[in-house]
Amino acid sequence: MTQDFGFALWGEDEDHEDEQLWALCEAAENLFADPPAPVRRRYELLGCAFEGDVPSALGLLVLKPLDKNGEAQWEWYLKDARVLTTRVCARDLSRLDVTVEAVRGDEQPDYPERRALSVGFGLADAEDRPLGQCRDLAEVLPAEDPPPHSVRLLGCAVQGPLLDVLQRRKKRRLGYRHLDALDAAGERLALAGYPDIVDWQPSARGPGLYDLTVHMDPLPPVTADIWRLWQGGIPERPNLWARFDELGRDHWLGPALDHRQWQRPDRPAGTTFHLDGRHVTDEAGFFCALGEAINGPGGYFGRSLDGVADALCGRFGATLPFTLVWHDHEVARRCLGVPPLTWRPAGFGELLAFLREEGIEIVLA
Repeated sequence: MTQDFGFALWGEDEDHEDEQLWALCEAAENLFADPPAPVRRRYELLGCAFEGDVPSALGLLVLKPLDKNGEAQWEWYLKDARVLTTRVCARDLSRLDVTVEAVRGDEQPDYPERRALSVGFGLADAEDRPLGQCRDLAEVLPAEDPPPHSVRLLGCAVQGPLLDVLQRRKKRRLGYRHLDALDAAGERLALAGYPDIVDWQPSARGPGLYDLTVHMDPLPPVTADIWRLWQGGIPERPNLWARFDELGRDHWLGPALDHRQWQRPDRPAGTTFHLDGRHVTDEAGFFCALGEAINGPGGYFGRSLDGVADALCGRFGATLPFTLVWHDHEVARRCLGVPPLTWRPAGFGELLAFLREEGIEIVLA
């Protein structure tokens, strides 16, 4: 299915220092699709010493490669980790070997190689609470990744280094690139993804145009519905995000962030803002409602608690201290923070505590 949005493809310049426009494309085919189920992999945590009992459901498991002094060097993530088996370590009877099944985190190395003289890995949970240590890690029968998802960018007017490669005037490896969806005015609507160009051919859409085949992650179909609401620019009506589920609401925050620079300047300290809480039934809904409370329809004020903390530093529409009147707060009190088996989003009380710690006066209405 061809999608009725325009797109801009950006890449590095010849010096690999700045971004430059590589192509304007009329449409995309097969961009929106349900993503494949995440690949669950099995890992052996070898020689583990836990600080307490070994939990069966770990949620987000953080592994921190340690240097020879036991200092953490960086972090590597396993999502939705569950313990399958535990057994006494053959090399040290005081420790355990633990088999876990998990989804490897995105945008990270496939495997956290140990450095020379490393003493192993520190283990922590999603809130960085230490769980213990293990001496080594091994993947059991590495699972096959799903085949790459192909998208066709149609009717592309190509320029710069990309045109040189397509016309075979130069042979070079094309560097970093990203794809933006464009609104009706040709302005950036939202980030569409990070394509890897694998093939091209002349386009039937016009002379001098190309159709590009790229590999990239698909976007959930709800994204197309959200983008259509942003086609004319920032929405004029509040709560348009409320019709979507939590996945859709999270994707709503992408265009909201991209349009932040066009929102009104910071209001002075002491301003009172009103949050419409009627649709705050999940964490993403809270961030959508908070953005609109501060900056009006389509407004943005963070998509996580860390993002809100950054927004409170200024240039996001508000100046501390200010007052936030949370209307219909009982909706969030009933709906937020219901704990699943592993990781859970922040609860109503935790959101209140965070906002108050940041210096915001909260009035529950």
